[in-house]
Amino acid sequence: MESRPLVVVGAGAAGTAAAIEAARAGAHVTLVDENPIPTSIVALNVPQLFGQRFSDELNDSQLMTDCVTASNQRLVEAEEAGVDIQLGTCVWGAFNNTETSRLLDGPQIGLSNYRRSWMVKFDRLIVATGTRDLSIGFSGWHLNGTIGANGVHSLITRYRALTARRMVIIGSGNLALNTAKMALDHGIDVPAIVEVSPTLQGDASLATDLQNRGTDIYTSHTISRAYGRDGEIESVTIVEIDDHARPITGTEKTITADTVCLAIGLTPNVELLSLLGCDLSFNADLGGHIPIHDDAMSTSIENVLVAGDAAGVHDAMALDPEIARNQGRIAGLTAAASLRTITDAEAESRISDIPTIPFAPSDTQNLRQKWFDSFANAGGHNIYVCPCEEVTRADIVGIHPPRYLEWRSNQMDGRSLQTQLQDNPVNPNQIKRLTRAGTGTCQGRHCREQVALLLAEESKTDVSQIPLSTYRPPVRPLPLSVLWPEDESEEIRNQWPKWFHPPGKVLG
Repeated sequence: MESRPLVVVGAGAAGTAAAIEAARAGAHVTLVDENPIPTSIVALNVPQLFGQRFSDELNDSQLMTDCVTASNQRLVEAEEAGVDIQLGTCVWGAFNNTETSRLLDGPQIGLSNYRRSWMVKFDRLIVATGTRDLSIGFSGWHLNGTIGANGVHSLITRYRALTARRMVIIGSGNLALNTAKMALDHGIDVPAIVEVSPTLQGDASLATDLQNRGTDIYTSHTISRAYGRDGEIESVTIVEIDDHARPITGTEKTITADTVCLAIGLTPNVELLSLLGCDLSFNADLGGHIPIHDDAMSTSIENVLVAGDAAGVHDAMALDPEIARNQGRIAGLTAAASLRTITDAEAESRISDIPTIPFAPSDTQNLRQKWFDSFANAGGHNIYVCPCEEVTRADIVGIHPPRYLEWRSNQMDGRSLQTQLQDNPVNPNQIKRLTRAGTGTCQGRHCREQVALLLAEESKTDVSQIPLSTYRPPVRPLPLSVLWPEDESEEIRNQWPKWFHPPGKVLG
């Protein structure tokens, strides 16, 4: 098994800064990043919400590697600093000895280049995995063309492969406004920005610039439905809402568009941190569940650090990448000092020269709840919460089994979230087992926050009190042939029916 002194996961602003700083401090650093992602994985909307809006160029792996490298000049700087860079390599699992597992030969991660997988032990790990798009379902969002802001950014800047032509953007924070500007700069028409609040959420001057370029901004509005044929979005209907996020009759407007961009928020990618047992807490101002860490970016697990958006994201970071980059530099120096390639005093001196950039907390969670309510009020409760498993809001409230099982009974028909609440607090893991919401190919990235919001609403509790649904490896939907390339033995192949069917049972 391979062993590395320091592994940095994620080659964004924070990850590259961490790798460069640690390497310059004498540490042997391995930097891994899952991009470029194979088309087979991109089509599953993993990890970003890509919405099927990508061109055939993604099939050319070498071209995509060249694009990823060209779009991130920090990778050249990292290579010059001596960093071992492994692109197109995802981390599908992270493992640490716990009270229930003491057999591992030290902490390790599972890596894959989408053709094979292997394990790597590490002395220190910096998690700079960034964020994913907050997904909240509206009527018609299962159609091709629903994409996340991170997905737009990645397809434009990293892959140069976005095929959208006319895009309606949902949300008006800096994330949404920057996405609109980027789209316009690359020749994509942006006819409308839709905001559920009565006031603009992002930079006013940027919004004015967008309006001067022909983009209308609709405040106190939500999306009612996306329409299309042959599985593709062709138009979007928006509607004005009242103070209770309910649609106002007669205010509907239909806009021709082939793409709807969800830019209503970002959620930190904490899968690996959760798997390693890092303490997480809910912070509404920083995107949801985030790792508890100190000023040196060290988590509750001694050899694990965090940096960038994975440590918590806020709207100011959409305008200033230096916030994430500075966190990465601090994490890199902290890791180098713990590996004894630099003295604690030298690390502290360098860290003291790194500026901290304050930010103003925002009312993130209430805004997310308002989006959630407005989509339901405008589109009804038969909206998919979990598109992978085709689970609707009504299915979750009624705790219905997966519809493809075609399995119903009087006992199950009498069950609901309210009856469950009479027995014990509702837990997302329990709902996952009963409805399969969160078990599909995206592994809960589309529905995790929606389920939590729905459970909070039904149980009349704050969403911060809803436990985080657990993560299990693999956290990327890799084929079994990649995770375990060996074929089954002849004995297993011959005895398979016998092991799964008792003697005397007729197979059929």
